[in-house]
Amino acid sequence: MKYLSEFRDSVLVKSLLTRITARSRTPVRLMEFCGGHTVSIFRHGLRQLLPPTVELVSGPGCPVCVTATPDLDMAIALAQLPEVTIATFGDMFRVPASHGSLQECRADGADVRMVYSTLDALDLARNNPHRKVIFLGIGFETTAPTVAASLLTARDEKLANFFVLSMHKVCPPVLRAILSSGEIRLHGLICPGHVSAIIGADAWAPTAKEFGLPCVVAGFEPVDILQAVLALVEQVEDGVASSSIAYTRGVTPAGNIHAQRVLAEVFESGPANWRGVGVVPESGLAIREAFSLHDANRVFKVDPGPSVEPAGCICGAVLRGASTPFDCALFGTACTPVSPVGPCMVSSEGSCSAYYRYGRDTAVEKR
Repeated sequence: MKYLSEFRDSVLVKSLLTRITARSRTPVRLMEFCGGHTVSIFRHGLRQLLPPTVELVSGPGCPVCVTATPDLDMAIALAQLPEVTIATFGDMFRVPASHGSLQECRADGADVRMVYSTLDALDLARNNPHRKVIFLGIGFETTAPTVAASLLTARDEKLANFFVLSMHKVCPPVLRAILSSGEIRLHGLICPGHVSAIIGADAWAPTAKEFGLPCVVAGFEPVDILQAVLALVEQVEDGVASSSIAYTRGVTPAGNIHAQRVLAEVFESGPANWRGVGVVPESGLAIREAFSLHDANRVFKVDPGPSVEPAGCICGAVLRGASTPFDCALFGTACTPVSPVGPCMVSSEGSCSAYYRYGRDTAVEKR
């Protein structure tokens, strides 16, 4: 609480808010793509601090949340195979699938391990040569290079028992899909800093041009976000729509060329199934044929059966920015962090989790 008070009273914050208020004459709705931005916005009360002309809505930038139920069902089906060890990041443990979660699957006897990096998963394979270790590859362009590096290592070491189930997604195509649907009206995008550190700020230029929509890359500190909001407001008021960077300490126009080369060597673009959006062409990363011996989709043939979505959950609409968690009848009652119904309440970057932790008493909803 003391930090929050000091933040609100800081000279820089006051200056940014004064400039935003002075420049903002046209009501604007800005979408922060990244779940990390959503958490920072709620934690620091940015929605209350901004003038009423500026509305912030949350987008689909939570990799756990946008993992579709059929992909989760596939992971659980793989976990039930003999001699298989599933390695995954912690948030995936509790995400509900059609018939339970990985956590429940482990309780029933499956070998499901939480890891903190792909290096941990590689070590599992090295130390357990009798087990088939399948790493669940989720995340955007931020984490995908590390998974690509693990596949390069597995190939070079001839680590025949290491596999990846690639559920990786890339961000610009899904934003174009959401904008093309016409379901929501936006005036600007707060683009993800970590993703843009890999793909570069220039990757958002086609979106800005196609939709006439300002795109500004932001860092994750509250001041970073306010700087991005100011830049977006200025573009809207000036009738400009371009991509720019409000996070120059972490992002360049071209991005990380080495990481891009590693991605291109291991993955190729293909369709991906996004929760709440559906299958979006060219928004996924499929493992190339050269690494097929480590591709869980090719090596293991399982049929998880038909998928079932959680009844009453509107996580998909929340991810599209078409609804807020407050619109969900389950929010805060049947669905809480202790007993989540949908993935947006499970992940630390999920919108429902952010609303539950920080927004129930402090958020100013502009409907």
